[in-house]
Amino acid sequence: MNQVQELQKAILARAEQLAAEYRERAQRSRDNILREAAERLRLREQREESIAKSLGERTYRQQVQASELKMQSQLDRMRWNLVTDVQRRLQERIERYKQDEAAYPATLEAYLAQAAAAIESDELIAHVNAQDYKRLEPTWAEIAKEAAPGKRIALAPEPIETSGGVLVESADHQIRVNNTFEGRLNRLQSRVQQVILERLLPSGFDTGSVFGG
Repeated sequence: MNQVQELQKAILARAEQLAAEYRERAQRSRDNILREAAERLRLREQREESIAKSLGERTYRQQVQASELKMQSQLDRMRWNLVTDVQRRLQERIERYKQDEAAYPATLEAYLAQAAAAIESDELIAHVNAQDYKRLEPTWAEIAKEAAPGKRIALAPEPIETSGGVLVESADHQIRVNNTFEGRLNRLQSRVQQVILERLLPSGFDTGSVFGG
């Protein structure tokens, strides 16, 4: 398994682990919301029993639906907060990964090799952030030769805004492969979110209805 696949697997594995940790917290919050909603409804039913009879079933059901919508909104807000928190912690994990002096340079070279192989051009330009430029520039000739034998890859001196990784384009700027962390995470976004939601909201973890009917 190459470095690219290992990092992608690590990101997805971490997403699963973090989502599992938050699932228990989400379950407790859900139970509290449902209990509070049930208690509020019970008190409301006691106070409004006589009114509900006079207003009729239609008006009563409208009140019930409004309560359900309010509860659903609370659960949706909780779910979104949990998803964004997991994603934030994934970004923190990436930042720690960049401090690995053995793994991260190897990942950069793997990203460079993958991009170079995907672009049908012998003249390429690689773009990295300022920190990685200082890391790569002294040995760039060897790195480029190792990553893409037979191709000429120039390291652009102007840094780009990215947390890490490399963006590679043809010399004529017609073709580019975005192997920055942001680019790769963007391509993985839907899959990462799916993994998180599957752990946070497994089968059966729904709003249900404490209102009956």
